[in-house]
Amino acid sequence: MLNDYLSAQKSLFTDHTELRAQVNTNKRVVLLAGNMVGNTQTEKSGISARVYRGGVYGFSSGAEYTPDSVKIVLKAATENARFMDENIKKGEPPLPKIENATGKVGLKKPIFDDIPQSVLINYAKNLDALIAKKYKNLSSRTVVADALYMEKLLAVGDGADSHSFQPRAMVYAWLTAETSDGVPVELFKGFSHVGRFDEFFHDSGLAAMESELDKLYEELMGKRDGVYADAGLKKCVLHPDLAGMLSHEAVGHTVEADLVLGGSVAAHSLGKQVASEKISMTDFAHTAFGKPCPLPIYVDDEGTPAEDAVLIEDGVLRGFMHSRETARHFGVKPRGNARAFEFSDEPLIRMRNTVIHPGTDKFDDLIASVDDGYFLVKTGNGQADSTGEFMFSVDLGYEIKNGKIGRAIRETTISGVAFEMLKTVDMVSDDLAWEISGFCGKKQAMTTSMGGPALRCEMNIGGR
Repeated sequence: MLNDYLSAQKSLFTDHTELRAQVNTNKRVVLLAGNMVGNTQTEKSGISARVYRGGVYGFSSGAEYTPDSVKIVLKAATENARFMDENIKKGEPPLPKIENATGKVGLKKPIFDDIPQSVLINYAKNLDALIAKKYKNLSSRTVVADALYMEKLLAVGDGADSHSFQPRAMVYAWLTAETSDGVPVELFKGFSHVGRFDEFFHDSGLAAMESELDKLYEELMGKRDGVYADAGLKKCVLHPDLAGMLSHEAVGHTVEADLVLGGSVAAHSLGKQVASEKISMTDFAHTAFGKPCPLPIYVDDEGTPAEDAVLIEDGVLRGFMHSRETARHFGVKPRGNARAFEFSDEPLIRMRNTVIHPGTDKFDDLIASVDDGYFLVKTGNGQADSTGEFMFSVDLGYEIKNGKIGRAIRETTISGVAFEMLKTVDMVSDDLAWEISGFCGKKQAMTTSMGGPALRCEMNIGGR
C-alpha cells in the first residue's frame, strides 16, 4: 500500500498541480496447446507531477517514490511549466477551480494481499486440460490468465485528493478449428471480473466456465461449417457486445473533447440529431441504472470528482467528455474523464463506463422482425477514425431468415459511418450487457468498460 508522501508537499504548489504516485502490478500466464509460452510478473511504480501555467503543462516523473524524490519531481515539473510559459506565451488564465472538491476520496474497498503466480499457472493448466479433454475437433487452443492491479494516490492543489485501487482479473480462451478445405477458423471468449483473481477463478468454479466454453465450442463448429454472407446493405441485429464495441470505438472517441478540437465529426454536431431517437448514450462514472459500474471511477487524475457525462440523448448529441482544460474551452463543467494508465503517463481524456441505454423491445422480437438479414455477434480487429467511419471484422454471425436465426456465417466485415448507422436503429432491446475484458489504446492503454443492448439497424456487410 502506498505511503502518503504527497500531502506534505502541497504547500509548495504555486499553480494548478497534480502529484500522483502509482503502482501497476500485472501477472500473466499463457498456455498454447498445453505448453507454457508466457509467464510474467511486472510492477511499474513511481511518481509524477504535472503543473499548469499560462496554457501549458510542465510534466516530470521518476521511478523512485520517496519524500525526496517527490520534491525533485515536483520541482522539475514546476520549472518545466515556467520555462514553457515564458517561451510559448499562450497567456491563458488559470484553470477554473473545482467547486466543493476538498478533502480526500478514500479507498472504496480495501487493498487485498497479493497472490502467488502459481495460482494463475494452476488455473490456466486446469482450464486447458478441460478444453483438451472435452473438445476433440480443435486444431489449436490458447488459454491466458491475467491479473492487473492499479493503485493510485493523488494530491492536487485545487480539487479532490484521492486514493484508489482498481483490481481486474481476466481469463481468455481461444479455440481454433479447420474447415473441410483446411482453412483455420477461430473464436475467442474473455471472462473478466473486478477483484482478486482467485475470488472468481478457482477449480470449484470451472463448471460455470465449462458451460460458457460449451457454447463457444458449439459456435466454433457452426462457424467451421458456415456460409459466406451476401455483400451489401442489410437489415441486421447487433448483439449487445458488438453494439457496445461500436459505441466505444466509432462514437465514443469522436466525442472526446481533445479529438473534437482536432476536427472530429462531432465538432459541429452538438445539439443536432446524430442517431435515431431510440438511442441514448452515457459515459457513466461509477453507478449506472442504480447499480455499480464494472470499473467505477470516483476521482480522475486531475482531481475532478467523477460524474456521469451524457453524450447522446434521444438521438441528439448533448455533450463531450472533457479534461479541465477542454471544459474551460467549451464553457462546461468537467466530469472526471482525464486518466493516466502508468505513473509516467500524463492524463488524457478517456472513456470510463460507456454504454447505449436499454430500450423497450424484447430481443426475440428484434430477430422475429427480420425477414432476410444477419445477427452479428462478435467483432474482432477493426478501426474507426475521427470522421466516425469504421470497419470491423465480424468473427461470429448468423443468417436471419423469416424471423429465425439460421446458419452461421464465415468471417466477414462491417463498415459505415457511425452516426449514419445509428440513425437507422429502429428497435432497441430491453437488456444490457457489459464488457470489461479489453483495453482502450488511445496513445496509452487504459482499462474501460463498454456495453449496450441489442440493436436492429442497417449495416454494410462485406461478404466473402
